[in-house]
Amino acid sequence: MTTYIPSLTLPNLAFENTAVSILLPVIAGAGIGYATRPTETQNTYRALRQPPLNPPAWLFGPVWTSLYATMGYVAHRAWTAGTTSANPATVSLAKQGATLYTIQLGLNLIWMPLFFRLNRPIAAAFDILALGGTVSYLTYIWGQVDETSGWLLAPYLGWLGFASYLCVGVGYLNNWDITPPSKRD
Repeated sequence: MTTYIPSLTLPNLAFENTAVSILLPVIAGAGIGYATRPTETQNTYRALRQPPLNPPAWLFGPVWTSLYATMGYVAHRAWTAGTTSANPATVSLAKQGATLYTIQLGLNLIWMPLFFRLNRPIAAAFDILALGGTVSYLTYIWGQVDETSGWLLAPYLGWLGFASYLCVGVGYLNNWDITPPSKRD
């Protein structure tokens, strides 16, 4: 069980303003994507042994952009529905969800640097599994605040399941060493 922890939660503005709610994860995700050097990342991705059903590298950008925009919209929707409720339990759930949302966003944003920049597939696997658990609980919490918000997180949960499969599969198939050949000792 979690609670609302103001020091671990984005400021209210990140939830109250629709544009800020949607653009914050989209811009943060794009920033991380560009900071991890997209060309290098795609080259590394192509060089690794992949599990079956691996998508082409170009697909990740559009999928994540749409998922980030949706999660931002859900954050705004659940926060607005919850904090304007006359029911104190609903207000509490909305605030708990805001803390979970902030934690999941942090877990989401550190995955790519863990995997591609630091070449730490085991840490990335633990991160994505923790992310999936956090988003599952967030879906449950915000689903109680606003049923539509819970359902809107379903594609994100589905993609996280698939991404977990890819992360663990790539790690396993590459003996948990994804260091590019040019950087190995």
